[in-house]
Amino acid sequence: MTVEVKVEETKVAEGVVVPQEEPEKDVVVEESKNDVKGAAEVKEVDAAGDVGPKTVQKSSSYKEESNFLSDLKEFERKALSELKLKLEEAILGNSLFKKEGAKKKEVEKPLEEEKEKEKETKEGKESGEQEGEKKEDVISPEGVSEKEKTVQEREEEEKTEVVIEGEKSEEIDRDVSIWGVPLLPSKGSEGTDVVLLKFLRARDFKVNDALEMLKKTLQWRKESNIDSLLDEEIGVDLSSAFYMNGVDRKGHPVCYNIYGVFENEELYSKAFGDEEKRKQFLRWRFQLMEKGIQKLDLRPDGISSLLQISDLKNSPSPSKKELRTAMSKAVTLLQDNYPEFVAKNIFINVPFWYYAFNALLSPFLAQRTKSKFVFVRPAKTTETLLKYVPAEEVPVQYGGFKRESDFEFSSKDGEVSELVIKAGSTETIEIPAAEVGATLLWDLTVVGWEVHYKEEFVPSDEASYTIIIQKGKKMSSNEEPTRNTFRNNEPGKVVLTIQNSSSKKKRALYRYKTKKNASY
Repeated sequence: MTVEVKVEETKVAEGVVVPQEEPEKDVVVEESKNDVKGAAEVKEVDAAGDVGPKTVQKSSSYKEESNFLSDLKEFERKALSELKLKLEEAILGNSLFKKEGAKKKEVEKPLEEEKEKEKETKEGKESGEQEGEKKEDVISPEGVSEKEKTVQEREEEEKTEVVIEGEKSEEIDRDVSIWGVPLLPSKGSEGTDVVLLKFLRARDFKVNDALEMLKKTLQWRKESNIDSLLDEEIGVDLSSAFYMNGVDRKGHPVCYNIYGVFENEELYSKAFGDEEKRKQFLRWRFQLMEKGIQKLDLRPDGISSLLQISDLKNSPSPSKKELRTAMSKAVTLLQDNYPEFVAKNIFINVPFWYYAFNALLSPFLAQRTKSKFVFVRPAKTTETLLKYVPAEEVPVQYGGFKRESDFEFSSKDGEVSELVIKAGSTETIEIPAAEVGATLLWDLTVVGWEVHYKEEFVPSDEASYTIIIQKGKKMSSNEEPTRNTFRNNEPGKVVLTIQNSSSKKKRALYRYKTKKNASY
């Protein structure tokens, strides 16, 4: 039989790592607001049924909030309007940034000192002057003595100097922006509301707190030259540790953090060896974040956040002070200056020691940030990623079909199909090969594997012999997806056989294509 089962779009439950139909337990980490130490509160979540749901129940907490005004609650709309008014005043009042220097005070201070000296000199002269020795002032045509006129002129010059210095500091920048979005509300950019809502949500819609956060972010970007970071050549290359790759089911760009590469002492030293290198590491990480934001669409109907996947397999122990210091600072700065830019933060291949390390980081994280964390055991990595990311976008090392520099399959080749193999049963996938001389190509993976698998070519002519493409063998749980090809010399079909001897359902994902041979 030919199997034509299509994968339905997976909908994800916030913080839940296991599917609805699996009897095993998975770990979801929630942070207790009352926990002074900030330690993670771990609870077990039971799931009923067998492996391999086609859909996962979606919780409202995972769904990203809308950026359309019509979808906001009344208090949210009110807070946004108030923030826009305050921001407009701050920009036009030139109070958005810290003053670079108290120039006016520096001018006024010598003025006051000069006046004080003149006063002392005058008093000294008056006490020593005799009535007969007193000289008359020369009176100007305006009726003002030359002495008084000199003092008045000096004061006018000093006032003018103060005013000029004040005028210089009062230059208004109406074009102030962040991530390419104008911040002056009266300009009417549709991206302004999206950016401001990020800061409001990060501060629970407390307007003054959100405005202060925005000011600090703008000041930090100015002092750190973040706007020029995209064009900056940073000495250290950490592209093997941090990179963007593909999109998730909702269109969020996916950012991977591969901490296992720092097991290499040479790379570890390059990244964290001394204070200067740790500064370079931070700039590299911020540069990657800026590149990720370039892929976003900061409009109400656009994708305005990333999905972040952190692989902790073989990652260095947090006992290494340099790593711990750098990562703590990076986490704090990213949270403070890039609010609501991560839709979900999935930690895969999580070792047991990481839960203690997370407890150390926890005090530096907002509750809203921690609510987006998902921690996944090694055995559940593929299963969990497939809930968030389509198989064709999951890298092959994590159980998906995406291979580096692979041009065999494209979006035009159709979606990945799905087949459920019940406990104790055998299922087959048939790939038709009606045209002689064609090359058949297929990808297949079974989530969690632990099945027997074989590949054969069965000719249409019953008198012909079946050709074994791959002998039957037991596929272990850590197997990567299989890819194979076959060129047929007669009409027939390729048959992929999956035998599930376990007591649980298994979920197979596959895709195939036929490449015609021009010589036939």
